[in-house]
Order: sequence, then structure tokens, then C-alpha cells
Amino acid sequence: MAFKNPFRRTPKEKPAMENETVTNEPNTVQDPGTQPSEASGTATADTTSATERSEVETLRAELDLLRAEHQAIHDKHIRLFAEFDNFRKRTAKERLDLLQYAGENTLKAVLPVLDDMDRAIANNDAVSDIDAIREGIKLIHQKMVHVLGTQGLKAMPDARNEPFDTDKHEAITQIPAPTPELKGKVVDVIENGYTLHDKVIRYAKVVVGE
Repeated sequence: MAFKNPFRRTPKEKPAMENETVTNEPNTVQDPGTQPSEASGTATADTTSATERSEVETLRAELDLLRAEHQAIHDKHIRLFAEFDNFRKRTAKERLDLLQYAGENTLKAVLPVLDDMDRAIANNDAVSDIDAIREGIKLIHQKMVHVLGTQGLKAMPDARNEPFDTDKHEAITQIPAPTPELKGKVVDVIENGYTLHDKVIRYAKVVVGE
């Protein structure tokens, strides 16, 4: 009697196993498109990071430039403020000096006349000639007029018999006109008027006829 071998494969089972092996092989093979996709993503990330670093560096450079410009403007403002403060103080001092010493040159010019007057007073006690004293006084007066003239001071012309002018004359009093022609005119001059560089600094004090 013949026995069957239980471990012997039948012809129908072998092709099934071969088919199963072939069927499972594709599941163990890696997708060839996966690796290039990951490499592309890494390259994109590196490019983005480099761009961001470049923008940061650019912004930092611009910030440093703005800081330098701000510092330069600030320093310039401080210097201008200091210069203006010095100018203000210097101008105030010059103005004060001008007010205090405005007549310095005029007084220096008058000092020689004062010296002449001192010498005349000292010599008058020893001089008995009245005419000599009078002549000395006239010379001193002429010198004084000349000195003041160099400073721009001028005496107004004699206003007697001239029409009364409010721009030049100050009426001290009014008297009956000695003649009809002197009505409204200057009869007498009490004090002469003076101008400084053509500006009236003292009106002539006069008597007007009515």
C-alpha cells in the first residue's frame, strides 16, 4: 500500500507561493521620488534663511547710518546753541559798553579845551589886561565850537526876524511886535538851537512877536 508524503507540495500550491512572493516584493521597494523632494525642501529653507539674514544685515546697516546722522545733527545743534549763547552774551556786553561809553570820543576831543580853560583860569590872576582875558576866552570858545563841529554838532543860524517854525523853535513867550513886519516872527533868541548830523537835538528858545 502506498503512503502520501504530507510535506510534499502539490503542483497547485507552489505557484501560489511564488505569486505571493512576487506580490510582496513591491511593498519592500522605496519610492524613488521621496528623496529628491526632501532635498528640494532643504534647499528652499536654506535660501529663505540666507535672504532673511541679508535683510537683517541691511536693516542693521541702515540703523547704524541713521544713528550716525542723528549724532551728527545733535552735535551740530549743541554747537549752534553754544555759539548763539556766546553771541547773545557778547552782544549784551557790547550794548552795555556802548551805552556807558557812547560819548567817549567826544569827551576825549573836549579834554584839550578843558585844559585850555584850566590854564586860562590859572593865568587870570597874574594878568591885569582885560582885553587879553577876553581874547583868551574867545579863542577857547572858538576851539570848543570847532571840536564839537568835528563830532557833527552845528549851531542853528540866527533866527531873529525869521518866521516862527515849530520844527526848529520853541516859543518861550510872546510880546507885542515892535513893528508890523515882526508879527508871527522871532523877535529875540534866548538860547541857540543845535543839530547833530542834521537832527535837531535842541530847539532854539525864542521870543515871538504878536
